[in-house]
Amino acid sequence: MPEPRGEGRGDILVAIGANLPGTDGAAPLATCRRAAASLDGMLGLSLTALSGWWETAPEPPDPASPWYVNGVARLRGEADPAALLAALQSIEDAAGRVRPYPNAPRTLDLDIVAMGRLVRAAPDPILPHPRAHLRRFVLVPLAEVWPDWTDPAGGRSVSELIRGLPDAPMRPVG
Repeated sequence: MPEPRGEGRGDILVAIGANLPGTDGAAPLATCRRAAASLDGMLGLSLTALSGWWETAPEPPDPASPWYVNGVARLRGEADPAALLAALQSIEDAAGRVRPYPNAPRTLDLDIVAMGRLVRAAPDPILPHPRAHLRRFVLVPLAEVWPDWTDPAGGRSVSELIRGLPDAPMRPVG
C-alpha cells in the first residue's frame, strides 16, 4: 500500500527543548543547537530539516521556571525505536539532564515525536509521542519542517492539530 503523501517511512521527528543553562554554562539555545547538530549521523540517520527556535512558556505554567527554547528536527533513515531513545537519552545525559520530577526544568529534553507511520503503545518509546498532539510548542516547529505531516495515531494533519489547541505564549527566537 502506498504511503500517504508527505509521510516518508524513514522520516523521524525529534522535539528539542531546554530552559536551564547546560552544565558548561551554555545558554539553552546553544545547548539545543548542539543537540540538533549531534543528531546528524547518529545511528546512521541524517538531519534533513531543522525548525526555527521558539521560546515558550512552561507547561504546566510555573512562574519560577524560565521559558523554554523549543524546536523540531526531521531525520531521515531507519532506526530501532529503543536504540534511538537510548541515543537521545545519552545526549541528554551529556548535557546534564536530571529528572527530579515530571515537567521539571531541564538542561535538555529530546523526545521522539514520530517514526514514520509507526504506532505502538509499548514498550518505550510510545509512538507517536502520546502528548505531542496536545503541545503547541511541538506542533508549530513541526509544521515548519513537515507542513503536510499527519499524526499516524489520529490521522489529523499538523495544521488541524494546531487549530484545535488553545492559545499558548510562544515567540520566535531571534
